Formats: sequence, structure tokens, C-alpha cells
Amino acid sequence: MSYSVGQVSGFAGVTVRTLHHYDDIGLLVPSERSRAGHRRYSDADLDRLQQILFYRELGFPLDEVAALLDDPDADPRAHLRRQHDLLTARIEKLRKMAAAVEHAMEARTMGIDLTPEEKFEVFGDQDPEQYDEEVRERWGGTAEYAESQRRAARYTKDDWLRIQAEAADWGRRYAALIEAGEPSTGEAAGALAEEHRQHICTWFYPCSYELHRCLGEMYVADERFTAFYDAIRPGLAGHLKDAIAANADRHAS
Repeated sequence: MSYSVGQVSGFAGVTVRTLHHYDDIGLLVPSERSRAGHRRYSDADLDRLQQILFYRELGFPLDEVAALLDDPDADPRAHLRRQHDLLTARIEKLRKMAAAVEHAMEARTMGIDLTPEEKFEVFGDQDPEQYDEEVRERWGGTAEYAESQRRAARYTKDDWLRIQAEAADWGRRYAALIEAGEPSTGEAAGALAEEHRQHICTWFYPCSYELHRCLGEMYVADERFTAFYDAIRPGLAGHLKDAIAANADRHAS
């Protein structure tokens, strides 16, 4: 069975002009001609056209496509494997691009209005919106959440850099405190626990002592928070939890 150029154009979603061009440059020469000289394409021609369109979709120039398809040592199965690998890689790249766009949309919705370059500068390889959905589900109806979003919507890149710098400096000093053997119930640990609370109050939302105590409990109950604080210094999450509790007790008495 053979097919006219119009039929092939409809099958493949390419124009008749494109098929004529492929014939003219020798990339896809129809196997037959009708008595009137019209192009007729065989099933083998359609297979070759499929290969051509695969490679074109992947961005290969026509001369490279011709070289690949006309290689006498090429195994047709090798072409399919190569195309599968290339398409899989492209799908993964597009998936990551789609995820990045989704994160960008979420960031604008949540108020973190930074360019991708600014996000990398501020947050490094940490995604600032990673737990947005969970946070909304757990605390979305609270006044603290609303206030945090209101403030975040105003912050510039410099503001976020300052927040990060303050947190990093606090982390270094807290790690040194543990290294020095200071107890979690001591005055030094209490001062840093209070500084931690004030950082939240200053940048995100009013954090009462009881709310701060709840946060401290979460730092050891949720392994993600534990990993974050223990990455600064092993054991810091538990030490901080106890320091927060002791600080709250002092201010309650």
C-alpha cells in the first residue's frame, strides 16, 4: 500500500510543502511515483518520516538527522533507544521547568516576590515555598499566619538577606554555647532562646511565650525541623526546645 503526499501530510501533521522540501534535499524521497509523476509513500517511508520528526522535535538540524538515519551501521532499534533516552531527558527537564513555574506562582501568591536569581542568592538550595501547602492547612486560619503573609509581601531581597544573616549569626552563637557546655536552663541559653523569639516577632508575627514553647516542642517532634537545627550543631534542636521552655517558665513566673 502507498499513500499520496496529501494523505501523509494529514497523517503526520506536516505541510505538503515540508514533504516536498524533504524530498528535494534527499531526506525523505518517496519510494514510488504514480504514472502521472505524483509522489507515493510506502510504510517504510512513513517509518522514516516518524524518525525524522522525532529528531526534529528534539532540535536536531536536518543535516544531522540525515546523517543519523543514513548511517549504514545504525540499528533501527538503536535509533528508538536513543530517541527514548532523549525524550525521557527532555520530559524530566520540562517537568523541572513546570515545577519551577509552579513554585514561582506560589511564591507570588504567598508574597515572596523574588526573581529566581534572588531566591538562589537568599535561600541557596532551600525552597522557601516547600511546605506552603502544609503550612496553609495547619495554620492558615490563624492570625499569626495572616500577619506573616502580610509582612512577607513587603520584603525585598535585602530584607530576606538580613533575615538570613541574623538567623545564621544566631545559629553560630548557639552552636558555640553548646560547645562550651552551657546548660539549656542557664541564662546564656535563655538569652538566645529569647533572641530566637524576638526574631520571629520582628520579622514574621507576634510570638507569645506559650506559642514559642509550642514551636520548641515541634522542633523535636517533626524530624524536618530537628534535621534543620541539628545541621547547625548536633543536638541543637533538643537543647533549644528545653531552653525555650525554661525561658517561657521564667517569664511566666
